Amino acid sequence: MKFCSSCGAQVRTEVPAGDNRPRHVCISCAEIHYSNPKIIAGCLPVFEDKVLLCKRAIEPRIGYWTLPAGFMENNESTEQAARRETLEEANARVSNLELYSLTSMTHINHVQMIYLATLDDLNFSAGEESLEVALFSEAEVPWEDIAFQSITNALRCYFDDRHNQKFPLRHFEIHAPSKRPLNKASV
Repeated sequence: MKFCSSCGAQVRTEVPAGDNRPRHVCISCAEIHYSNPKIIAGCLPVFEDKVLLCKRAIEPRIGYWTLPAGFMENNESTEQAARRETLEEANARVSNLELYSLTSMTHINHVQMIYLATLDDLNFSAGEESLEVALFSEAEVPWEDIAFQSITNALRCYFDDRHNQKFPLRHFEIHAPSKRPLNKASV
């Protein structure tokens, strides 16, 4: 950040009085600008013994499979964001949402919240950000082509938990980027 969004003056990085972290502070109006993590919300849509995955049509990780998820918008709840992203990416409607997976990604300042959800019907298709969408049983999941570690974690836990029919809230922390290639074409 170079300029204050309140008055347009330059900002500098300093630890404000009463704080313990460096922040962007306006040199003119003294406005403190906080930079906080972004929230990603999505669904793990289930139909019978299968899960719905989307093949990414956008970077990062174009051509790899993921759950329908994306950045939360202002004026929506995390559940609303998860439903919206599922509709946008997979043209799918879901119900019975229960928070299932919470992942702190400290290296990129993101928090991902995945809801376990019931796929309402088989009327789904690729949205604008997806190349294709499909249902996969555990044996059919393209594990080597899953886009993100957070998605792999959620899927593996889901298939493990399904055996007991108990789905506790799972928490993960990812502190470093994956060693996977950034682009399917480079594999």
